[in-house]
Amino acid sequence: MTVESVRPEDRSRAGDEPLEPPVAAGAVPFLGHGLRLARNPLAFLTGLRDHGDVVRLRLGPKTLYAVTAPALTGALALSPDFIVAGPLWESLGGLLGKEGVATANGPLHRRQRRTIQPAFRLDAIPGYGPIMTEEAHGLVERWRSADVLDVTRESFRAAVRVAARCLMRGSYMDDRAERICAALATLFSGMYQRMVVPLGPLYKLPLRSNREFNRALADFHLLVDEIVADRRASGQKPDDLLTALLEATDENGDPIGEQEIHDQVIAILTAGSETVGSTIMSLLLALTEYPELGGKIRDEVETVTEGRPVAFEDVRKLTYTANVVVETLRLYPAVWILTRRTVADTRLGGYRIPAGADVIYSPYAVQRDRRSFARHEEFDPGRWLPGHSDEVPKYAMSPFSVGNRKCPGDHFSMAELTLLTAAVAAALRFDQAPGSDPRPRIGITLRPRRLLLRALPR
Repeated sequence: MTVESVRPEDRSRAGDEPLEPPVAAGAVPFLGHGLRLARNPLAFLTGLRDHGDVVRLRLGPKTLYAVTAPALTGALALSPDFIVAGPLWESLGGLLGKEGVATANGPLHRRQRRTIQPAFRLDAIPGYGPIMTEEAHGLVERWRSADVLDVTRESFRAAVRVAARCLMRGSYMDDRAERICAALATLFSGMYQRMVVPLGPLYKLPLRSNREFNRALADFHLLVDEIVADRRASGQKPDDLLTALLEATDENGDPIGEQEIHDQVIAILTAGSETVGSTIMSLLLALTEYPELGGKIRDEVETVTEGRPVAFEDVRKLTYTANVVVETLRLYPAVWILTRRTVADTRLGGYRIPAGADVIYSPYAVQRDRRSFARHEEFDPGRWLPGHSDEVPKYAMSPFSVGNRKCPGDHFSMAELTLLTAAVAAALRFDQAPGSDPRPRIGITLRPRRLLLRALPR
């Protein structure tokens, strides 16, 4: 299967009638495949590849199309026939709003990317280096004296502080970071349930879970209003992403609206905490389950730094450490499911996809496919060495997505994750503490369920 097989001109070839995708087995009355997605979504989505490159699913009364082949997921992400929409984004809409870069489409999305892109240029990222270095070493020092680490709290805290200090240059200290982490943990869990089990009226009942969800949502939006108000009250205009948003203009040259500023800050904090924090958790789990990784990272750090503390300036030379990060992103992608919607009748890989249809695909399933990766379940950083990675099919490994929906902070995140991994692994090794539960926690993002670790000196 190649991307060329789904070129737009293929749709108009006479006498080449598109096929209807097969329907996945296991649907139940009323809920369809939603129950299986809710119970064991990773196994369910990973198994779909055996039934076809495009498969039909049922979620309640809705029909969804699941795309499973790497080439087709790439074509889906790049084609103008598909926009960001569907169950995932409808679920996220209450959190991210409709005017943030994560959920917008068309001209609004393009303008928003132009507004935020300068903050993530390659030549801008070294300016964040001192903050990233300070936070990484501060994390190590705090963990040295801890008895047992609650990795969920610590990982989110680290991610929030880096995002806030680098991109919004604010003194958003522990109290706000903790509130953000607590709110997001509740929100992302609740939104996944709402996505796969679409029982809208039930989520309005005064049940405890619904009340907790609504409180977390209200607190998160209040936090964003506080952050924007604090910046405006300070009168300061540092060269950061928040200043760019406050000074941005629309197509007519007028300042962008308050709601758009609010939604953009929401998107920044969400991407800078939930996705990066989830990846930090998975990295720490990998260092715990494969202790040889930490020893090799320590050796690389000592070779590169010659005994001094690792710093941002060393990141480009930490190739093995970066490969550990990439392999973690392959096996444990924080963004493990994505949805799109067709804007016109189209076809994908010879299959008909009607206008208005919701389409899903799973980076988790694609990146663990045995047809794309030798020893597909093994944690092997060596597969990303020069020459080895050439064997990976195109689009089989796209943890930051592709095209105009590619994460604008991909280089920022890779630098942050590589530096943090190097600093932590060079100084500490980890054992799981009693009560730890490393099994996957399935929400809008993927991370360990409850990871409790003891940090021991090397």
